[in-house]
This record gives sequence, C-alpha cells and structure tokens, in this order.
Amino acid sequence: MQDRNAKFSIGNVVRHRLYPFRGVIFDVDPEFSNSEEWWLSIPEAVRPIKDQPYYHLLAENDETTYEAYVSEQNLLSDESGLPCRHPLVDEYFESRDGRYVPRSRTAN
Repeated sequence: MQDRNAKFSIGNVVRHRLYPFRGVIFDVDPEFSNSEEWWLSIPEAVRPIKDQPYYHLLAENDETTYEAYVSEQNLLSDESGLPCRHPLVDEYFESRDGRYVPRSRTAN
C-alpha cells in the first residue's frame, strides 16, 4: 500500500460524487476495512479501489438518515452550508462557525 493521507477529516461535511446523499465524517480508515462481501456487493462498474482512505459518515438523503461507508474517490466537499440533520450529529459534534468539531469524550 502506498502511504496516503486522508483528504477529509473528522467533522467535515461531504457529499457523494454519484449518489444523492451527504453527511458528516465521524471516523476514517486509512484503507478499506469492511467485509469482502460488502465490497463485492458494489456493482463492478462503480466499485472503488481498496487502497485508499474510507470514511464513516452520519449520512442523510431526502428521505432518511443512516450511517454510510464511502471511499475517498467518491466524496466531494459539501459547500452547501446546510446543517446535517442526522440525529447523532449533536451527540458526536459541536457546531462552531458552521463547522462540526468533535465533542471531547470523558471516560465514565
């Protein structure tokens, strides 16, 4: 694997390059870290390469909210400035100056 830095960071708002959804990044894998079954379920014509960062998103589309796992090659910065409505956003992040900043976690 080549040494790659992630283009996006935790708290960034991104949108999918091909599909109509957006979300807030809450975790980053330096390379693919999901099941082979999941990867093979993606149609071959649009299946991303494994050797790149993958992002965990608190995602939303016009109908629902969910968690998504997306390759870097399929993400673009979301410049809409619209807040994300996923119910976990407020649990994971604070909103500061239109940006999402991870909440500091304290041990229980």
